[in-house]
Amino acid sequence: MLTQEDYWMIKELHEQGLYRKDIADRLGVHPKTVTRALKQGVAPSRRRRRQKYVKLKPYLGKVDELLAAGVYNAVVIYREIQAQGYSGGIRVLRSYIEPKRTLRTSKATVRFETRPGQQLQHDWGELPIDLAGVRQKAYIAVNTLGYSRRFHVMAAHRCDAEHTYESLIRAFQWFGGVPRQVWVDNQKSAVLSHVPGAVRFNERFKQLACHYGFVPKACRPYRARTKGKVERMVGYVKQHFFVRYRAFESWAHLNRLLEDWLTGEADRRLHGTVKEVVAERFERERPALAPLPVHRFDTSYIETRQVGWDAYIDVRGNRYSVPAPYCGRTVTVRIRLDGGLAVHDGERCIARHRLVDPKAGWQTVADHHRRLWAEVAVQTRSLERYEEVTRAGA
Repeated sequence: MLTQEDYWMIKELHEQGLYRKDIADRLGVHPKTVTRALKQGVAPSRRRRRQKYVKLKPYLGKVDELLAAGVYNAVVIYREIQAQGYSGGIRVLRSYIEPKRTLRTSKATVRFETRPGQQLQHDWGELPIDLAGVRQKAYIAVNTLGYSRRFHVMAAHRCDAEHTYESLIRAFQWFGGVPRQVWVDNQKSAVLSHVPGAVRFNERFKQLACHYGFVPKACRPYRARTKGKVERMVGYVKQHFFVRYRAFESWAHLNRLLEDWLTGEADRRLHGTVKEVVAERFERERPALAPLPVHRFDTSYIETRQVGWDAYIDVRGNRYSVPAPYCGRTVTVRIRLDGGLAVHDGERCIARHRLVDPKAGWQTVADHHRRLWAEVAVQTRSLERYEEVTRAGA
């Protein structure tokens, strides 16, 4: 069974025009497996768990010896250990060799130019700003197209997974399409770990990739040059926008100024490497971008809550009402990045609120508790009984 990373590699190599037999040779699988993966058109939903290097383990000493001698050709190494009795496949050997290629001495850095629509690079930066009169840290997410160098930038108070996905979606909408690849750094919002021959991506990041149809790519650890274009753009934003603008009324105000600056200045600059105006070069890249999906990916924080018997749930230090029939049940809470709060029972939305400061008090929708008040039985007594007690006491 192919992993999701195998599928994305098959998809990418197929788009580059490689024959299916050549793709199969690279992955160490049968050509029919490649054909079946392309016919299905979607990445597999599960990774198979297997114990690697069982057959290869007795020959690792020989493999490491050849690598130390500068031999990185997997076929050559495969033939050498086959002669010593190795009965495993070449694919597991490739997965062992691949992460060690970074140890090879790099003689020079060659600038890598990408085709239109092929690649987007993502990165975060941070700096202090004045927001509504308060000095605080701002995080800026920069997403740069590799061919045209056009980029989008979003500012936020966090650089967590949800804001990472939001920045990518806003960039796709800004460009009016989706590139074939998205390169990210090794932040946990996208990459869980690097394993021999593959990358373990965050599950929601894989969902985002499937929703928008791009192939996720992770930079090699400690190799910043892989996404040098976007890192230069982070510095460009700091040295140009944040020198010109220093104080902001709100996050919305800051992001509005950023997009105005992108249109009025960043898109009109003459790029020093490609020697073209960015906006004009982007017009050649625009047709190569894939169309946006019909529905937007949901970047909300997703949490679960137990509804109290008073028909309230606790969210971020405050309490919010839900309809009385849900007392004692577990519900799903979706918190949008703009502060909208939606409570769901399965796919059905049962309550909506806005997140507010706990000092504002509990948030209640009267209709949610109408049934509770109807069920409250109030006991009444005649005042004559209290008059009799009063007379007796006198």
